[in-house]
Amino acid sequence: MLRVHADMTRELDADLTLRHGLPLTSYEVLLYLADAPGGRRRMSELADSVLLSRSGLTRLVDRLERDGLLEREQCEEDARGYFAAITDKGRAVFTEARRTHLAGVRERFIDRLSREELRTLGALWGKIRRGR
Repeated sequence: MLRVHADMTRELDADLTLRHGLPLTSYEVLLYLADAPGGRRRMSELADSVLLSRSGLTRLVDRLERDGLLEREQCEEDARGYFAAITDKGRAVFTEARRTHLAGVRERFIDRLSREELRTLGALWGKIRRGR
């Protein structure tokens, strides 16, 4: 399982980086922001969603902000808290990158399994997650 995940992650990362200059970790951050209400999430919530340390997320957000793909907004209720918000440019880059990402997942994963295999796999993953 870990080898398949590592191989797929490496290949998807290479596709996104080559075609959009956007590593998979950056794509993941933009995904969470694009799907969030108002296109923004608190930095602490974002850190809990992605598989990065808080310091790793901060460095990544710094880079995405420099590239104009997101911006930070101070939280009005908590002066120490910040939101990360996707920009129009970030949304445009994400929309293009999403096509590449979904095509890569389909090619490397979904198209290699039958509908029945996908249903079985989904049921097994659901069973494992519920066991947390």
